[in-house]
Amino acid sequence: MKPVPILMYHNIAVAPQGVKLRGLYISPRRFARQMALLHRLGYRGLSMSAAMPYLRGEQEAKVAVITLDDGYRDNLENALPVLQRYGFTATCYVVSAALGDHNYWDAEQLGASKPLMNLNELRSWQAGGMEIGAHSRHHPRLPELSDAALADEVAGSRQELEDLLGVPVTQFCYPYGAAGLREQEAARRAGFVAAVTVQRGRVSPGADLMDLPRVLVGGHHAPHVFPLQLLTRHEDRH
Repeated sequence: MKPVPILMYHNIAVAPQGVKLRGLYISPRRFARQMALLHRLGYRGLSMSAAMPYLRGEQEAKVAVITLDDGYRDNLENALPVLQRYGFTATCYVVSAALGDHNYWDAEQLGASKPLMNLNELRSWQAGGMEIGAHSRHHPRLPELSDAALADEVAGSRQELEDLLGVPVTQFCYPYGAAGLREQEAARRAGFVAAVTVQRGRVSPGADLMDLPRVLVGGHHAPHVFPLQLLTRHEDRH
């Protein structure tokens, strides 16, 4: 069966002048062109939950999974209308204790403070047919935490979001992609169905669902790179 690409986005916005790590930004125009290209090439854009049969290798089709990290307000404003235009779905991973706040975990490093969706905006994302996943409670580096703090960040984020949204939250994203066997087991114990990393590659049938690789789609890439990224090969982190 063919490997499945899980595309990873962050900000769907024009990068501010002088911002660091421009790779975390994709302009709304480029995002719209990428989704149009996926549609033209015959791909179905799917959320993580909708893609599970393909990620497990139970079904095969031309699909690309669309994920957005951190829960930025620009995802709602600039990505949602485009996704809906093509009948695509996507998963936005949110930091449960930071709703309506900003990216305090990396604002200084990036040189940009960016607004996160509040609860009402998350509900609008949901109402638009999209999925919400958990991205921990406070966006720490999980391997640096005690066992108790790790459980609070992983299981706590799921509980918080389910209480607020009234729907099951079954998908997890490790902050910074940092996760070893202990963190993967914490996600499994918390009841998540799958968890994604920042390890580069597509998902092959039989992959560990708690250690899924993705393909970073960044503003630092030339436009012609995107079609090639759909064919990205696995890159061993070791």
